Amino acid sequence: MVQNQLLNDMHTDLANVIGRWVTREGDSSTPIENLLFFRRDASTAPCACMVEPSIVFVVQGAKQLLIGDQFFAYDTQHFLLNSLDVPASSQVLNASPDRPCLGLVLKLDLRVIAELITQSKLPAPCEHTMNGSTALGTMTPELLEPFCRLLALLDDPCAIAVLAPLIKREIHFHLLRSDLAARLWHIASVGSQSHRISKVIHWLRENYAQPLSIDELALHAQMSSSTLHHHFRLLTSMSPLQYQKWLRLNEARRLMLNERLDVASAAFRVGYESPSQFSREYGRQFGVPPKRDIAALRFQTNTIEEASSSGNY
Repeated sequence: MVQNQLLNDMHTDLANVIGRWVTREGDSSTPIENLLFFRRDASTAPCACMVEPSIVFVVQGAKQLLIGDQFFAYDTQHFLLNSLDVPASSQVLNASPDRPCLGLVLKLDLRVIAELITQSKLPAPCEHTMNGSTALGTMTPELLEPFCRLLALLDDPCAIAVLAPLIKREIHFHLLRSDLAARLWHIASVGSQSHRISKVIHWLRENYAQPLSIDELALHAQMSSSTLHHHFRLLTSMSPLQYQKWLRLNEARRLMLNERLDVASAAFRVGYESPSQFSREYGRQFGVPPKRDIAALRFQTNTIEEASSSGNY
């Protein structure tokens, strides 16, 4: 009972800070490196996103992450931990204008985790087989308290450069003592299958426009092609080819929306040889052809901007 009240008080404090920082719906960077805030004023349908290695807290409301056929619902009692760059869909389950869904994202530093594992006297967790890149952990005061101190630095900007790295290191230490410690040990261990898949994902993100050879990718990961395919799907819920296609289509969408490239130019830029093939795969991914999708997104963006400028958003 005492722990629940302590957690409630901490969440209230964090919600007040995030609410002051993010006054409109959306995501917001902060002066603290790798720390992001988010605010949603209503429940939403699933929205496609790329989830980076990170820890995600909801301090008010509830959200859900969908990866393949897996669902991860989290609220103030549970946090979300993701250990790889994974395409997913994010959905807000509980939010209203009077009580918005508020939370934060802290990107993980796997190098810090590896250093802590090497330097600390923490006992190695029991063997644990990872069935995916994402998991839910139980929120504790020990984990939440350093986040309260980290966010308090926003009111003392001169202290951020000195104290934020120390507090973030402490947060990583507490994660290694959480109920998801085994997952972090596994992903940070050089030579593990998860570490090798992480290298493959990094290569794909840097070279998504290049032709994909599974044999060359397996050689890069020092794995057999069948082992690569098996573990890649186990951790990301998709094959390497599907992952590359997701990266290409989403980058093409960004190019058409933000840089106003036409369909053919965007298709060639991300590695497609045929605009018609690109359009077919784009339609399967987003549900509508490229031109119609971009027109709808621009209309939605203009509507939000007009509402915002008139004070109705």
